[in-house]
Amino acid sequence: MATLDTLELGRVAEQKACDFLQSQGLKLVTRNFRCDLGEIDLIMREGEDLIFIEVRSRGNQEDYGTALESVSPAKQKKVIRSAVFYLLGENLFNKIHCRFDIVSVSLKDYACEWVRNAFSTNRY
Repeated sequence: MATLDTLELGRVAEQKACDFLQSQGLKLVTRNFRCDLGEIDLIMREGEDLIFIEVRSRGNQEDYGTALESVSPAKQKKVIRSAVFYLLGENLFNKIHCRFDIVSVSLKDYACEWVRNAFSTNRY
């Protein structure tokens, strides 16, 4: 189980990512969407597109790799399944264009790296 400090760092990183994305024109739909299949950190809109966003906090990229490298195929699959659950629940499945992005937040200076279309449903 994560320590309180780890949980708080995660919350801070998610807020920094959300602020950054809003400054880029995205609109927040919901945060921390949870279902039995997994969790989605942020769900946002960019124009008519719905964006499912995985936020990663990075202390030292040399030790832990890039944000994209840190989201395993298993994690991608969980996010995609959770997104399908969300879309079905909102009656949006096959009615809206969706995308899966990753935002990496540096814990040193809170700089954000945004990877659009980081993964897709094509693999699954």
